[in-house]
Amino acid sequence: MKAVRTDRELECPGIDAGLRASGVELVTLPDGIAEADLIHAVTDADLLLMCYTPVTAPVIDAAPKLKGIVKYGVGIDAIDIPAAMRRGIPVVNVPEYAEETVAEGAFALMIALAKRLPAITAAVSRDGWVWPEQRWLGRDVSGATLGLVGCGKIGRSMARMAGQGFHARVLGFDPGVDATTMHAAGIEKVDDLQAMLRACDFVSLHCVLNDKTRGLIGKAELACLKASAIIINVSRGALIDEAALVEAIVAGSIGGAALDVYSVEPLARSGHPMSALFDRDNVILFPHLTFFTHEAMRRLEDDTLARCFEILEGRPVTIRSHDPRLRVQTSRVSFT
Repeated sequence: MKAVRTDRELECPGIDAGLRASGVELVTLPDGIAEADLIHAVTDADLLLMCYTPVTAPVIDAAPKLKGIVKYGVGIDAIDIPAAMRRGIPVVNVPEYAEETVAEGAFALMIALAKRLPAITAAVSRDGWVWPEQRWLGRDVSGATLGLVGCGKIGRSMARMAGQGFHARVLGFDPGVDATTMHAAGIEKVDDLQAMLRACDFVSLHCVLNDKTRGLIGKAELACLKASAIIINVSRGALIDEAALVEAIVAGSIGGAALDVYSVEPLARSGHPMSALFDRDNVILFPHLTFFTHEAMRRLEDDTLARCFEILEGRPVTIRSHDPRLRVQTSRVSFT
């Protein structure tokens, strides 16, 4: 058996060791590998593991032995699932390993900007000390209003931290979650996104990327925010019109942004659509690592290996995600 794992920069020693210990020949490939090189690598592969690298129809069609595609992570936007289904190749992700972890990361980013931690620690590193001048004033989360765009498991965890933990008012916009479910999580359901944004001191994004949500936070939505409002995105970069976000921050029309995800990754200090946001003390640019903890990576590696062995042993692969793009599969899958 041969497995190919892309994006080896995301170190997963447990996955690699587990596959090799079972006798699988494992080839690891770097992030950003050209499609032609990936095609060459998978021509005799039984299993393909990916995290960020696009798995296109030509890649799938070039792998006659392929028994399954495993996303060792959550988002499946980069996989041509219809192409895999045409071949009867199951596609599976690992949806539950970092729900609480990513919520913690989003909350950490929010409170870091609220308390002006990046600006103050940078000043202390440079000057040795700062005095309590007006420019260093932070803000309380307690008594503030947090708006959630997306109220699934991660969003509801964020609501618990901010509401129960810090006594913030929590509003939620999510057409797919009913008011009763939101209320049980301490969230007030709002059906008008722009109306919610006008009320918020903080806005945190927790929704999937699809045709309906791409660019959901655009220029008009950003214009609704208070001049002091902070926006947090740990979900998908393309949920926000990033050019409009850069414009709003540079113009000072919003209070700041804490970002962990971007339409184009990796970031770069120059030549990137978000390059203008480097070195701003009201912006945190985190390198897509809010998921990256010891505990979450253990869960990711364990679940990924379980899915790999189901595929390699010819058993139905377990689909835990409720994403309809995965739930429509009918070949060699089972659902929980």
